[in-house]
Amino acid sequence: MRKIYAVPLGLLGAGAATFGYASVIERNWFRLRRVDVPVLPPGRPSVKILHISDAHLTPGRTRLIHWVRSLDALEPDLVVNTGDTLSHRDAIGPFLEALGPLLDRPGVFVYGSNDLYSPVLKNPLRYVWRTSKSDYERHRREPDLPYRELGSSLQAAGWLDLNNRIGRLKVGELDVEFGGIDDSHIDRARYDKIAGPVDPQADVHLGVMHSPEPRNLDRFAADGYDLLLAGHTHGGQVCVPFYGALATNCGIDRPRVKGLHKHQGSWLHVSAGLGTSPKAPIRFCCPPEATLLTLVPR
Repeated sequence: MRKIYAVPLGLLGAGAATFGYASVIERNWFRLRRVDVPVLPPGRPSVKILHISDAHLTPGRTRLIHWVRSLDALEPDLVVNTGDTLSHRDAIGPFLEALGPLLDRPGVFVYGSNDLYSPVLKNPLRYVWRTSKSDYERHRREPDLPYRELGSSLQAAGWLDLNNRIGRLKVGELDVEFGGIDDSHIDRARYDKIAGPVDPQADVHLGVMHSPEPRNLDRFAADGYDLLLAGHTHGGQVCVPFYGALATNCGIDRPRVKGLHKHQGSWLHVSAGLGTSPKAPIRFCCPPEATLLTLVPR
Protein backbone atom coordinates (compact mmCIF):
# COMPACT_ATOMS: atom_id res chain seq x y z
CA MET A 1 0.00 0.00 0.00
CA ARG A 2 2.85 2.38 0.79
CA LYS A 3 4.32 1.79 -2.67
CA ILE A 4 1.01 2.64 -4.32
CA TYR A 5 1.00 6.08 -2.74
CA ALA A 6 4.74 6.75 -2.96
CA VAL A 7 4.87 7.85 -6.60
CA PRO A 8 1.85 10.21 -6.64
CA LEU A 9 2.87 11.72 -3.31
CA GLY A 10 6.38 12.20 -4.62
CA LEU A 11 5.09 13.93 -7.75
CA LEU A 12 2.78 16.08 -5.66
CA GLY A 13 5.67 17.10 -3.43
CA ALA A 14 7.90 17.89 -6.39
CA GLY A 15 5.14 19.98 -7.96
CA ALA A 16 4.57 21.91 -4.75
CA ALA A 17 8.30 22.57 -4.37
CA THR A 18 8.55 23.77 -7.99
CA PHE A 19 5.57 26.09 -7.58
CA GLY A 20 7.01 27.45 -4.34
CA TYR A 21 10.36 28.14 -6.02
CA ALA A 22 8.72 29.75 -9.06
CA SER A 23 6.32 31.94 -7.08
CA VAL A 24 8.45 32.93 -4.09
CA ILE A 25 12.11 32.73 -5.11
CA GLU A 26 12.52 33.20 -8.86
CA ARG A 27 9.71 35.76 -9.17
CA ASN A 28 11.71 37.98 -6.79
CA TRP A 29 15.17 37.08 -8.12
CA PHE A 30 15.75 40.27 -10.09
CA ARG A 31 18.56 40.37 -12.63
CA LEU A 32 20.29 43.14 -14.54
CA ARG A 33 21.20 42.32 -18.11
CA ARG A 34 24.00 44.38 -19.74
CA VAL A 35 24.28 44.66 -23.52
CA ASP A 36 26.32 46.77 -25.95
CA VAL A 37 24.51 47.83 -29.12
CA PRO A 38 26.60 49.16 -32.05
CA VAL A 39 24.25 51.77 -33.52
CA LEU A 40 26.02 55.12 -33.17
CA PRO A 41 27.94 56.98 -35.87
CA PRO A 42 31.72 56.63 -35.58
CA GLY A 43 33.25 58.97 -33.04
CA ARG A 44 30.07 59.64 -31.09
CA PRO A 45 30.14 59.12 -27.29
CA SER A 46 28.36 56.08 -25.86
CA VAL A 47 25.12 56.44 -23.90
CA LYS A 48 23.41 54.15 -21.41
CA ILE A 49 19.72 53.24 -21.72
CA LEU A 50 17.85 51.55 -18.89
CA HIS A 51 15.06 49.44 -20.40
CA ILE A 52 12.29 48.45 -17.99
CA SER A 53 9.02 46.73 -18.83
CA ASP A 54 6.09 44.70 -17.55
CA ALA A 55 6.23 45.61 -13.88
CA HIS A 56 2.54 44.61 -13.49
CA LEU A 57 2.81 46.46 -10.21
CA THR A 58 0.59 46.04 -7.19
CA PRO A 59 1.14 48.08 -4.01
CA GLY A 60 2.53 45.10 -2.09
CA ARG A 61 5.51 44.36 -4.36
CA THR A 62 8.05 46.01 -2.08
CA ARG A 63 11.07 44.00 -3.29
CA LEU A 64 10.37 44.98 -6.88
CA ILE A 65 9.89 48.62 -5.87
CA HIS A 66 13.16 48.77 -3.95
CA TRP A 67 15.12 46.96 -6.67
CA VAL A 68 13.94 49.27 -9.44
CA ARG A 69 14.75 52.30 -7.30
CA SER A 70 18.30 50.98 -6.82
CA LEU A 71 18.89 51.05 -10.60
CA ASP A 72 19.50 54.80 -10.47
CA ALA A 73 22.98 53.91 -9.24
CA LEU A 74 23.72 52.77 -12.81
CA GLU A 75 23.47 56.45 -13.86
CA PRO A 76 21.58 55.78 -17.10
CA ASP A 77 21.35 58.60 -19.63
CA LEU A 78 17.83 57.54 -20.62
CA VAL A 79 15.03 55.38 -19.18
CA VAL A 80 12.63 53.55 -21.52
CA ASN A 81 9.47 51.96 -20.11
CA THR A 82 7.71 49.68 -22.62
CA GLY A 83 4.44 49.26 -20.75
CA ASP A 84 2.28 46.94 -18.66
CA THR A 85 3.25 48.98 -15.64
CA LEU A 86 0.03 48.56 -13.65
CA SER A 87 -1.96 45.66 -12.21
CA HIS A 88 -3.90 47.60 -9.60
CA ARG A 89 -5.79 50.89 -9.39
CA ASP A 90 -3.55 52.07 -6.54
CA ALA A 91 -0.23 51.19 -8.19
CA ILE A 92 0.69 54.58 -9.65
CA GLY A 93 2.09 55.92 -6.37
CA PRO A 94 4.19 52.78 -5.75
CA PHE A 95 5.50 52.92 -9.32
CA LEU A 96 6.56 56.53 -8.98
CA GLU A 97 8.21 55.54 -5.69
CA ALA A 98 10.03 52.74 -7.52
CA LEU A 99 11.32 55.11 -10.17
CA GLY A 100 12.38 57.65 -7.53
CA PRO A 101 15.45 59.54 -8.78
CA LEU A 102 15.12 57.89 -12.21
CA LEU A 103 12.28 60.34 -12.84
CA ASP A 104 14.88 63.14 -12.88
CA ARG A 105 16.54 61.53 -15.89
CA PRO A 106 15.29 61.72 -19.49
CA GLY A 107 12.61 59.10 -20.05
CA VAL A 108 10.02 57.83 -22.53
CA PHE A 109 7.10 55.44 -22.23
CA VAL A 110 4.30 53.60 -24.01
CA TYR A 111 1.31 51.72 -22.64
CA GLY A 112 0.57 48.00 -22.58
CA SER A 113 -2.86 46.39 -22.41
CA ASN A 114 -2.52 45.85 -18.68
CA ASP A 115 -2.12 49.56 -18.07
CA LEU A 116 -5.74 49.87 -19.18
CA TYR A 117 -7.38 46.61 -18.13
CA SER A 118 -7.06 44.94 -14.74
CA PRO A 119 -5.97 41.29 -14.72
CA VAL A 120 -8.53 38.50 -14.79
CA LEU A 121 -8.15 34.84 -13.93
CA LYS A 122 -7.53 32.65 -16.99
CA ASN A 123 -6.00 29.31 -17.87
CA PRO A 124 -2.29 30.04 -18.51
CA LEU A 125 -1.94 26.89 -20.65
CA ARG A 126 -3.94 28.65 -23.37
CA TYR A 127 -0.90 30.77 -24.19
CA VAL A 128 0.74 27.67 -25.69
CA TRP A 129 -1.70 27.56 -28.62
CA ARG A 130 -3.03 31.13 -28.82
CA THR A 131 -2.30 34.65 -27.62
CA SER A 132 -4.35 36.65 -25.14
CA LYS A 133 -5.29 39.16 -27.88
CA SER A 134 -8.55 37.31 -28.50
CA ASP A 135 -9.53 37.77 -24.83
CA TYR A 136 -9.75 41.51 -25.41
CA GLU A 137 -11.51 41.10 -28.75
CA ARG A 138 -14.22 38.86 -27.28
CA HIS A 139 -14.66 40.60 -23.94
CA ARG A 140 -13.95 44.23 -24.78
CA ARG A 141 -14.75 46.49 -21.86
CA GLU A 142 -14.04 50.03 -20.82
CA PRO A 143 -10.56 50.53 -19.33
CA ASP A 144 -10.71 50.16 -15.55
CA LEU A 145 -7.15 51.13 -14.65
CA PRO A 146 -5.97 54.77 -14.39
CA TYR A 147 -3.63 54.73 -17.38
CA ARG A 148 -4.22 58.41 -18.17
CA GLU A 149 -3.16 59.36 -14.65
CA LEU A 150 -0.06 57.20 -15.07
CA GLY A 151 0.80 59.03 -18.29
CA SER A 152 0.16 62.44 -16.75
CA SER A 153 2.43 61.63 -13.80
CA LEU A 154 5.28 60.55 -16.07
CA GLN A 155 4.85 63.55 -18.34
CA ALA A 156 4.90 65.86 -15.31
CA ALA A 157 8.39 64.52 -14.63
CA GLY A 158 9.42 65.43 -18.18
CA TRP A 159 9.10 61.99 -19.78
CA LEU A 160 7.85 61.72 -23.36
CA ASP A 161 4.57 59.96 -24.14
CA LEU A 162 5.33 57.95 -27.29
CA ASN A 163 1.93 56.32 -27.79
CA ASN A 164 1.52 56.77 -31.57
CA ARG A 165 3.87 59.75 -31.46
CA ILE A 166 7.23 61.02 -32.63
CA GLY A 167 9.54 62.63 -30.07
CA ARG A 168 13.02 64.04 -29.65
CA LEU A 169 15.36 64.32 -26.68
CA LYS A 170 18.91 65.32 -25.92
CA VAL A 171 20.43 62.22 -24.32
CA GLY A 172 23.94 62.81 -23.06
CA GLU A 173 25.63 64.47 -26.03
CA LEU A 174 23.35 62.81 -28.56
CA ASP A 175 20.31 64.03 -30.47
CA VAL A 176 17.89 61.10 -30.26
CA GLU A 177 14.75 60.73 -32.37
CA PHE A 178 11.97 58.44 -31.12
CA GLY A 179 8.97 56.84 -32.76
CA GLY A 180 6.48 54.98 -30.61
CA ILE A 181 3.18 53.15 -30.89
CA ASP A 182 0.44 52.19 -28.46
CA ASP A 183 -0.24 48.51 -27.78
CA SER A 184 -1.06 46.46 -30.89
CA HIS A 185 -2.27 43.66 -28.60
CA ILE A 186 -5.49 45.61 -28.05
CA ASP A 187 -5.55 47.28 -31.48
CA ARG A 188 -4.41 50.70 -30.25
CA ALA A 189 -1.27 50.88 -32.40
CA ARG A 190 -1.50 53.50 -35.16
CA TYR A 191 1.77 53.29 -37.03
CA ASP A 192 0.42 55.45 -39.85
CA LYS A 193 0.56 58.41 -37.45
CA ILE A 194 4.34 58.14 -37.20
CA ALA A 195 5.14 56.57 -40.57
CA GLY A 196 7.94 57.97 -42.71
CA PRO A 197 11.72 57.98 -42.91
CA VAL A 198 13.64 58.99 -39.80
CA ASP A 199 15.38 62.36 -39.67
CA PRO A 200 18.98 61.84 -40.82
CA GLN A 201 20.07 64.84 -38.73
CA ALA A 202 19.50 62.87 -35.50
CA ASP A 203 22.41 60.84 -34.12
CA VAL A 204 20.31 57.73 -33.45
CA HIS A 205 16.70 56.63 -33.90
CA LEU A 206 14.79 54.48 -31.40
CA GLY A 207 11.49 52.69 -32.01
CA VAL A 208 9.45 52.01 -28.87
CA MET A 209 6.48 49.64 -28.50
CA HIS A 210 4.95 47.22 -26.03
CA SER A 211 4.33 44.08 -28.09
CA PRO A 212 6.99 43.08 -30.65
CA GLU A 213 4.63 42.22 -33.50
CA PRO A 214 6.60 41.49 -36.69
CA ARG A 215 4.35 43.68 -38.88
CA ASN A 216 5.27 46.70 -36.74
CA LEU A 217 8.91 45.73 -36.46
CA ASP A 218 9.03 45.59 -40.27
CA ARG A 219 7.71 49.13 -40.56
CA PHE A 220 10.09 50.55 -37.96
CA ALA A 221 13.02 48.87 -39.71
CA ALA A 222 11.90 50.08 -43.15
CA ASP A 223 11.69 53.67 -41.86
CA GLY A 224 15.29 53.49 -40.66
CA TYR A 225 15.08 53.08 -36.88
CA ASP A 226 18.37 51.82 -35.46
CA LEU A 227 17.14 50.13 -32.26
CA LEU A 228 13.67 48.78 -31.46
CA LEU A 229 12.61 48.29 -27.83
CA ALA A 230 9.70 46.11 -26.69
CA GLY A 231 8.43 44.01 -23.80
CA HIS A 232 5.18 42.06 -23.37
CA THR A 233 6.55 38.51 -23.74
CA HIS A 234 7.87 38.12 -20.16
CA GLY A 235 10.61 36.10 -21.87
CA GLY A 236 8.08 33.28 -21.97
CA GLN A 237 7.71 33.51 -18.17
CA VAL A 238 7.78 29.71 -17.84
CA CYS A 239 10.65 28.15 -19.77
CA VAL A 240 11.90 24.60 -20.17
CA PRO A 241 15.63 23.94 -19.65
CA PHE A 242 17.48 23.35 -22.96
CA TYR A 243 14.31 24.28 -24.88
CA GLY A 244 13.34 27.78 -23.81
CA ALA A 245 10.02 29.56 -23.85
CA LEU A 246 6.84 27.62 -24.48
CA ALA A 247 5.02 30.69 -25.82
CA THR A 248 5.60 34.34 -26.75
CA ASN A 249 1.98 35.66 -26.54
CA CYS A 250 2.51 37.58 -29.78
CA GLY A 251 3.80 37.12 -33.32
CA ILE A 252 7.52 37.12 -32.45
CA ASP A 253 9.31 33.79 -32.84
CA ARG A 254 10.43 31.86 -29.77
CA PRO A 255 14.21 32.34 -30.28
CA ARG A 256 13.70 36.11 -30.00
CA VAL A 257 11.33 36.05 -27.04
CA LYS A 258 13.89 38.05 -25.02
CA GLY A 259 17.28 39.68 -25.40
CA LEU A 260 19.07 41.44 -28.26
CA HIS A 261 18.60 40.27 -31.85
CA LYS A 262 18.59 41.61 -35.39
CA HIS A 263 15.43 42.47 -37.27
CA GLN A 264 16.15 43.27 -40.88
CA GLY A 265 18.48 46.29 -40.72
CA SER A 266 17.65 47.19 -37.12
CA TRP A 267 18.57 45.88 -33.70
CA LEU A 268 15.70 44.59 -31.55
CA HIS A 269 15.73 44.29 -27.77
CA VAL A 270 12.86 42.45 -26.08
CA SER A 271 12.76 42.73 -22.29
CA ALA A 272 11.81 39.67 -20.26
CA GLY A 273 10.18 42.13 -17.86
CA LEU A 274 10.08 42.78 -14.15
CA GLY A 275 6.85 41.17 -13.04
CA THR A 276 3.94 38.87 -13.73
CA SER A 277 0.20 39.15 -13.68
CA PRO A 278 -0.95 38.74 -10.05
CA LYS A 279 -3.26 36.03 -11.39
CA ALA A 280 -0.25 33.97 -12.54
CA PRO A 281 2.51 34.89 -10.04
CA ILE A 282 5.24 32.50 -11.17
CA ARG A 283 8.44 32.52 -13.18
CA PHE A 284 10.47 29.45 -14.02
CA CYS A 285 13.89 29.46 -15.72
CA CYS A 286 13.15 33.08 -16.68
CA PRO A 287 14.05 35.50 -13.87
CA PRO A 288 12.60 39.03 -13.87
CA GLU A 289 14.99 41.57 -15.32
CA ALA A 290 15.85 45.05 -16.46
CA THR A 291 18.48 45.79 -19.09
CA LEU A 292 21.22 48.38 -19.32
CA LEU A 293 21.87 48.88 -23.02
CA THR A 294 25.02 50.81 -23.89
CA LEU A 295 24.85 52.37 -27.31
CA VAL A 296 28.29 52.40 -28.89
CA PRO A 297 29.70 53.36 -32.32
CA ARG A 298 29.30 50.88 -35.17
